[in-house]
Amino acid sequence: MVLHDAACRSPTLRRLRMRVRWISWNGAASGWSARQWWLLVFAVVTAIVVAVGSGGFGSPSEVDPRVQAMAREALAHLASIPVYPQRPDRDDYDRSAFGAAWTDAVAVTGGGNGCDTRNDILARDLQDIRAGPVSSCPKAVLEGEFRSPYSGEFLVFRRDRGASSVQIDHIVPLAYAWDMGAWSWELRRRLDFANDPANLVAVDGASNQDKSDAEPGRWMPRARGFWCQYAIQFVMVSATYGLTIDARSREVLADALRRGF
Repeated sequence: MVLHDAACRSPTLRRLRMRVRWISWNGAASGWSARQWWLLVFAVVTAIVVAVGSGGFGSPSEVDPRVQAMAREALAHLASIPVYPQRPDRDDYDRSAFGAAWTDAVAVTGGGNGCDTRNDILARDLQDIRAGPVSSCPKAVLEGEFRSPYSGEFLVFRRDRGASSVQIDHIVPLAYAWDMGAWSWELRRRLDFANDPANLVAVDGASNQDKSDAEPGRWMPRARGFWCQYAIQFVMVSATYGLTIDARSREVLADALRRGF
């Protein structure tokens, strides 16, 4: 990735304003700390960057220096994260250790708003949405569309047909987080981590299945234009929650970040 890559180009201002309004309302409601607000900005940037692959927004002159600054900041944080020579094989991970999937009963942004986490992320990441009530959310996304940041594939979401083609991915996988330190956390912290919008993004189902619980040393998005954003978010989530990183993943993330500025 070079400076001209789509990953570090400015998104449309209209979509940026929409996402900023979303976090402004939810952040004010939850009383987030400055550090948590800052991390969520990275989630917003990730969610709105749909310019992937060989396409992208605008021209090279539209490279957003703020995103470059985020890459530099993430690289600085990466240098301070403890590193394991390789990912530990604890062999005791269980999804239930992170609580019920997509629970609304969490302390992160979006928690306690009456909608489950999956619907919160769909509402944040999809465009041209038609909403309606379901048992887990009074304003659930019934239809919408987006371009998966992992593959560049354009997808149409319909709750009543093929909904699994759009999935919500943990950028830092839960199983990886467990191996890298989450095994020692209290349940409340693991619940927040599993439902933190800063660690979540809507993607195509095939990419999510292909990634599974792989760390950056073994898997990066097929759309190379998204690597900069992916690395920013992976690093900032890991730093904020106090996780370690394996040596190979650190190399991959550092390279992706350096190529972003």
